Amino acid sequence: MKLIDQYRGLRRENYVLFFGRIVTSLGSMIWPVLTLILNQKMGLDASSIAVLLTAASIVMLPANLFGGRLADRRNKKNIIIVGDLVSIVCYIACGLVPLGPLTIGLIMVASLFQTIEGPAYNALVADITPTRDREKAYSLLYLGANIGMILAPTIAGFLMENYLWLSFIISGVSIGMSTFMIWKWVQDITPVKDEGEEAVYQTAQEKASVFSVLKKNPQVMLFLIATALYYAAYHQYEFLMPLDMAAVHENSAVIFGTVTSTNCIVVVLFTPIITSLFRRMCDTKKLLTGMLLILAGYGLFLALLGFIPAYYASMLVFTWGEIFCTLAEGPYMTARIPSSHRGRVNSVIGVLQTLLIGGFDIVLGRIYDNAGSLQAWILVLGALLIAIVIAAFLIRGDRKAYPKLYE
Repeated sequence: MKLIDQYRGLRRENYVLFFGRIVTSLGSMIWPVLTLILNQKMGLDASSIAVLLTAASIVMLPANLFGGRLADRRNKKNIIIVGDLVSIVCYIACGLVPLGPLTIGLIMVASLFQTIEGPAYNALVADITPTRDREKAYSLLYLGANIGMILAPTIAGFLMENYLWLSFIISGVSIGMSTFMIWKWVQDITPVKDEGEEAVYQTAQEKASVFSVLKKNPQVMLFLIATALYYAAYHQYEFLMPLDMAAVHENSAVIFGTVTSTNCIVVVLFTPIITSLFRRMCDTKKLLTGMLLILAGYGLFLALLGFIPAYYASMLVFTWGEIFCTLAEGPYMTARIPSSHRGRVNSVIGVLQTLLIGGFDIVLGRIYDNAGSLQAWILVLGALLIAIVIAAFLIRGDRKAYPKLYE
């Protein structure tokens, strides 16, 4: 009960967003198997998939920046609802038209509007939650997303062969249910006012640009670089890993679907435990711990590629790392930037991550096709090691830059 009790005391809106994430994620059946859809259903090789996804990511860059600016100036709830409505229409349309270029176009339009609403969603959580409760709030939201994702990838793996269209329909309906919940029950979005000394770092700076804010906070910039490298490496769980499985297993879609579901099960089981046991660990140490575990998880996967039980063991370690990194990211950023810039800083984070992930995927796709899997993974692990070194330096530098957060 103590693990559940730690989530008490948040605003009603936090719990609505939590249940909304569960419903949305339950229908998130497309993205976990998108690489396999493009590879096995549409016949694209690794290089072509990387170019396609990177081109889509480039289109998302201005959308991310626009979404961040919009989140700091307009009603965040309305931004989320409009973005969701467009996504609903696109996914249902994907289920009704033949699989082909139009399907990919509709998926990208849905992703575009979800990208625009992303900074508003993250900023809304920070707005309605006091600094002392933000780790719990982000932990709860992360938990909700993964509760819904437990079955989604596995179902998608089974539906992909003959009933892929149904995955699109389920996704659209699920997002619709979540949108209704937010429209109906998220009413009070008035930002909370922190009164502790640590809130000095969150004082609004209406006239400052987002770049001037980041320039004054070099530790935040280092954190952004470290997490962007981490996400570029983390993304290979959805790009290189399924390609490797497809190369050695005939039923790779089902295997990868169940491995992805394992990721979600581990998140659901261990997020409350890690949140409780490591609540006093500072955000920078959580980030470092998470990256080291991600590195260990990938190492185990590569060492035992072809041995199916090892995939689930590596996913266990990998997911522990993911939990630590997730618990570190949201609370770290929102405690160190002005409240007036949460949306824009979130958009900058998204842009930086998109650039690195896109560039990574193009390079890795070419290496994978021309030199093989091992050489591609060497580059991934190298980037992750750089992120680990930056995170190690952050532990000491952040304490000097933001002493009030450590009192």
